[in-house]
Amino acid sequence: MPASSPAAGLLRRSGRRWLACAGVVALVVALPFVGLALEALKGSPGLWAHLVSSILPVALVDTVILLAGVGLVTATLGTAAAWLVTAYAFPGRRVLEGALLLPLAVPTYIIAYAYLDILHPIGPVQGAVRWMLGYESPRQFRLPDIRSMAGCILLLGFVLYPYVYIPTRAMFLTQPGNLIDAARTLGISRRAVFWRVALPMARPAVAVGIALALMETLNDVGAAEFLGVRTMTVSIYTTWITRTDLPGAAQIALMLLLIVVGLVALERWARRRQRYAGDTRRNRGMTPVSVAPSKGVLLLAAGLVPVLLGFVAPAIYLAIEAWKRYQFASLSARLLHEAVNTIVIATLATAVTITLGLLIVYAARLRPDTGWLLRVSTLGYAAPGTVVAIGVLIVLGSADQLIDRAALQWVGISTGLVFLGSGAAVVYALTVRFLAISAGGIEAGLSRIPLSLDHAARTLGQSPSGTFRHVHLPLSKTAIAAAALLVFVDCVKELPATLLLRPLNVETFATHLYGEAARGTYEEASIAALAIVAISVLPVVFLSRVGVAGSASSTSSRKNEAIEDTRT
Repeated sequence: MPASSPAAGLLRRSGRRWLACAGVVALVVALPFVGLALEALKGSPGLWAHLVSSILPVALVDTVILLAGVGLVTATLGTAAAWLVTAYAFPGRRVLEGALLLPLAVPTYIIAYAYLDILHPIGPVQGAVRWMLGYESPRQFRLPDIRSMAGCILLLGFVLYPYVYIPTRAMFLTQPGNLIDAARTLGISRRAVFWRVALPMARPAVAVGIALALMETLNDVGAAEFLGVRTMTVSIYTTWITRTDLPGAAQIALMLLLIVVGLVALERWARRRQRYAGDTRRNRGMTPVSVAPSKGVLLLAAGLVPVLLGFVAPAIYLAIEAWKRYQFASLSARLLHEAVNTIVIATLATAVTITLGLLIVYAARLRPDTGWLLRVSTLGYAAPGTVVAIGVLIVLGSADQLIDRAALQWVGISTGLVFLGSGAAVVYALTVRFLAISAGGIEAGLSRIPLSLDHAARTLGQSPSGTFRHVHLPLSKTAIAAAALLVFVDCVKELPATLLLRPLNVETFATHLYGEAARGTYEEASIAALAIVAISVLPVVFLSRVGVAGSASSTSSRKNEAIEDTRT
């Protein structure tokens, strides 16, 4: 086709339109972070001095201790679980492989909500312990309070360890079995093989998983607040909501964002020299060792411990409390309204996120030299939801003021809060937050489509847009649906952004649960919490069906790539 033909001109114009759309998406994602920086500069020197002297020291110390503790617990549990189901063959191993993913279905604030009641001094666990020991009241005997730094570390660790388990198990499965065999022939025990051969080769995967777990820890606001840990995320929320101090909240949010960048940089630095290569012609995976039935039972029991504590116990508690609540007062109209609000907001955010993900990924396919737009567009996942929410609040609040002033000047009518009062701000924040998941899933689907199909469509006269509609959409619909499922569930679970940006008198399952737990009325929120857990199980079931070593690992890797882009 001649370069000067009308068809060639149409192709160039269509490609430029896709590129322009990708540029707009990148700008939309970057705006909250620009607004955050500008708002932080508005703070007076006296305000900054107050933050440094009274708020930041406690928040920073608590945050660092929490991150260190959660990192240690998730690394230990995730790596041990991955080695257990990879290196040993025992009855129930296949079931355990999928069951170890289940804690991903329990948001951090829900496990804190559940265990606050389960481990309450007059709750079922402590009551049973006192009965067995012969005590009659909490005054005579009580267990240590779960509202502590140690309690927060343990609870978050038992929920977030799958972020380490998924990539580490995938790494163990792909390690050359001949290296393990060579180590065994040299007289090294199975335990020494783990420490001296398997674990050093899996360190990059462990580092990736820890980074993801720490990002989720920084995003948490509900669990930390419920358990009495004053992290920087909690400080952002209280500074804005309690003190109505937006510049101060922006300054803390900016510092938190710098901590995120530092964590990612540290993770990259820690594995900067780790490179491994295997002989692909003779490479075979690790062969699990069969164990005696009695030892197999012990291994299965050990593997089930994090599943029981991270999923089964809170799920059973929520089911029991929800049934009690239903028997007492049935389903309230308020709960039905919250269900509608949750589904509507999550559906709108998912539709927008998937649409924008398609735009930026296909633009990057058309022009690989503009991949930086894709990286900019997926930066939101690296930032905690509270940071994104403050940035969106600043940008859309300014937009609402401009629209209101213009309407008063031109037509004499006040428009009020167009964006902040309509729920558009929540959708915007969720889109910025989870666009990385959408883009990652769609990019994985499009990467499986050979470029030869693009060229064939062009020779038949199709424009880039026509090629996208008739070739790429039909062939990648499974990947798009999977990405939409993951985004939808994350939108349902998201608490910080929804809590800060929802319109007045609009409640979702997550915000209802947070409000009831903050007031100590746990029974009222049990049905909402159970609904969130039930919805969150969907992607876990999906990942188990398509293969934890493949799809789940690639999903975690795509999330980590979005986090790493903060350094650039």
